[in-house]
Amino acid sequence: MSNNINYSRRQFLQHSMLGTAAAAFPGLLLAADSGKITRTATPGFTADVEIEFVAQAAQVNIFSSGPATQVQKFIAALRKGPSNTLTQLPGNYLGPILTFQQGQKVRVFFNNKLKEPSIIHWHGLHVPQHSDGHPMYSINTGEQFVYEFEVLNRAGTSFYHSHSHDLTAEQVYRGLAGLIVVNDSDEAKLELPGGEYDLPFVIQDRSFDSQNQLQYLHAMPERIMGFLGSDILVNGKPNAEFAVKSRAYRFRAANGSNSRIYKLGWEDGTPLTAIGTDAGLLAKPETRPYIMLAPGERVDLWLDFSGRKVGSQLMLYSLPFSGVMPGMYDRMHGDGRGMGMMHNRLPQGGKFPIAVFKISEKVSESPKLPEKLVPFLQLTERDVDNAANPLPIAISMQHMKPLLNGKSFAMDRVMDFEKVALGSIKKIKIFHDRDSAGQHAGGMGMMGGMQHGNNEHDGESGDHKMGGMGMGGMGGGMMMEMAHPIHLHGQQYQILSRSTAKVKPKDYATVKDGFIDSGWKDTVLVMPGETVEIVKPFQDYKGLFLYHCHNLEHEDLGMMRQFYIG
Repeated sequence: MSNNINYSRRQFLQHSMLGTAAAAFPGLLLAADSGKITRTATPGFTADVEIEFVAQAAQVNIFSSGPATQVQKFIAALRKGPSNTLTQLPGNYLGPILTFQQGQKVRVFFNNKLKEPSIIHWHGLHVPQHSDGHPMYSINTGEQFVYEFEVLNRAGTSFYHSHSHDLTAEQVYRGLAGLIVVNDSDEAKLELPGGEYDLPFVIQDRSFDSQNQLQYLHAMPERIMGFLGSDILVNGKPNAEFAVKSRAYRFRAANGSNSRIYKLGWEDGTPLTAIGTDAGLLAKPETRPYIMLAPGERVDLWLDFSGRKVGSQLMLYSLPFSGVMPGMYDRMHGDGRGMGMMHNRLPQGGKFPIAVFKISEKVSESPKLPEKLVPFLQLTERDVDNAANPLPIAISMQHMKPLLNGKSFAMDRVMDFEKVALGSIKKIKIFHDRDSAGQHAGGMGMMGGMQHGNNEHDGESGDHKMGGMGMGGMGGGMMMEMAHPIHLHGQQYQILSRSTAKVKPKDYATVKDGFIDSGWKDTVLVMPGETVEIVKPFQDYKGLFLYHCHNLEHEDLGMMRQFYIG
């Protein structure tokens, strides 16, 4: 990692933020003891599964030749529970695949052996605040944090990763992430592909030097645009190949990249079929010519190789698309007209191979794609209590700083509209704010509070206006507009609508057929000019739950806020 990082200062800031959060929200029972986090197992919580987790530096042979790569790695050991709870990926920087059953009670002992703070977020799991991986719980070297939660999720695919503020992007980039699988009884009835036919598919982009060492740049272009690597890895390995039989498989695809967006599609134009979105199965399979996958999103794919000849192969690509980056991106990428600062990276929206599938064996038996999957509760505006006054998530890029609702992240601050009643179901409007704070989205009942700080001290982020002239002297807010994957912690939500009145039709046409909006979601890609309305339950747990951009460089720059459920 970069030698100029002041770890002592980061540790101080982490625990300072915990102290201020504890003072601001004393009812949350924050685990603070003289500035040091200490947690032990809760008496009376009888765990079905207990796991020992360690985050530490490691060396891994990512490439078949040359030196091992220095990484940060989650290492886990099963203390108690079914033997299939942990699946280690051999010779890999990714953490083990965690397999849970709905209803299990889980206890995780997390030990930090890094030289900097860290904490784990169980991305997609609906868990209490103290087990959600809020950065206020980040622990220092040598400390332990104990997670305890019941698996409330239905069957699906989730993703765990480091979530320490201002460290998330680089820690995830260096390896601190892994896949989560949840099973339940409804899924078991479907007899979907299992065992060797149910496979992980974690896609990440990375850059390496000539000695196989990870390269991560802290320069402002990478922070503002998001870091894009030059090599595509699947399940922690480059040049991914899968030997498959002539039958159906389930591939659990997860975008584990910091900022890269993928447009998954077969080289021969064969459509892709999805059976699940973020952490949940769909009501019925959905087929698309391609599938968009933003950072943090997951999709369960039904890939059927029946009828293909032994020895044949099929390449999965990220297909070309446009409109997700600001206008200045082309000049920075080096198209012969400008700075060329990022010329050695795979361009965002370019075409490149992801993995090759080779038919190795012909078999006669294959499961059939079910016409229906699982019972599905469809939420509508009739289920919310604020249909006429949705909660806003306003996206803006101001003064070299990405913001939500005109504010940067503050550990101990929530605005009035971010206070949500436990048990409520809310309509939320996610949009790009192109105008000033006092002029946009009239009738939302909150812009005045945002413009005047709403009891938030100026030191948090300043009173930023949303829209106007962003990027200092580099151009207006619209010039810096880009696509943002917005992730909400806590319970998952459903997408009500996408409004495309302000998008560029030519660009939007390259992505629109790849959105699967009919399932449960926790991350949604919002294109420039687009407005996405969602309906989200706030049930079961009180506390602070984050919402943020899952472009991890943006998150570390403060493009993160939080709801206080009380």
